[in-house]
Amino acid sequence: MRFLLGIAALFSFSLGSVGQSIPPSYGQPVPSKVVLYIQNALKQGDLANAQAMAAQYRKLYGDTPDALEALSWVARGEAAAGQRDKATADAEEVEQSARRLVATRSLDAEPHLPLALGASYEVQAEMLFAAGRRSEALQLLESAEHTWRGTSIVGRLQKNILLMTLVGHPLPAIQAADWLGKKPPPASAWRGKVVLLFFWAHWCSDCKADSPVIASLARELEPKGLVVIAPTRLYGYTAEADNVSPAIEKPFVAKVFEKYYSDIANAPVPLDTSNFDRFGVSTTPTIVVADKAGIVRLYHPGAMNEKALRAVIVPLLAH
Repeated sequence: MRFLLGIAALFSFSLGSVGQSIPPSYGQPVPSKVVLYIQNALKQGDLANAQAMAAQYRKLYGDTPDALEALSWVARGEAAAGQRDKATADAEEVEQSARRLVATRSLDAEPHLPLALGASYEVQAEMLFAAGRRSEALQLLESAEHTWRGTSIVGRLQKNILLMTLVGHPLPAIQAADWLGKKPPPASAWRGKVVLLFFWAHWCSDCKADSPVIASLARELEPKGLVVIAPTRLYGYTAEADNVSPAIEKPFVAKVFEKYYSDIANAPVPLDTSNFDRFGVSTTPTIVVADKAGIVRLYHPGAMNEKALRAVIVPLLAH
């Protein structure tokens, strides 16, 4: 999938200087106007208007990829509003329409269709899980993961599987074939410690906004037995250029870390895509906490505030 680069980045970024202006966010798909309108309506709590806009857009233009992405946002709004039957019906309609489109093109030919299809499975699984049908939700996600292997939605499907299965189980291994800064210590160094994994991406503004939270907890709690690890990966582009080699992207990622994350002073930074695959990191940041016995106690795709994260970590340090 090709990503669009932020215009501001073209004027503000210069690779040569450590003090360069690196924008907080860049390189992600630009939402279509109809998706933006529907997202805005949902933020304002106007589900009825979001539903009407999606229906009108589909009537005018048919089931285009952006129309299906718009409907997937409506389904998410319906799920949040407790309209489970309607959310499931709209999510299933997105899936069926997406399958028809994929019969004549690849799923990842552009960004809107995979976003729509991934959301459709997510909503269907969430509604099954909310109804106490966990095994059916997992079966749906695992079947979809098999059907769409090799496409961009697999990470999102894995994320939703892990949301239902990872907590209470051993922490998966962290690979460190490559890294930024100092070499990460072996996993044995973390035994008997509470481990906080902070998965971040160099283009991610939410990760940068959450960095002070992680840094604050690290400064206070590392002496009490907390270990912070900050895995990341390469994406094939920088703020300035698309389709770049690892030799170009890696030093750029190091500069991003220095600019936005240097306060997390002692955190090893494994640089390995397999970690993101293993932990289903389709959302950044993703935060994972394991107790002193290596059992996962939190799996949280998305940013967290300090109070909420502290409430998970501090009791684990006491035991």
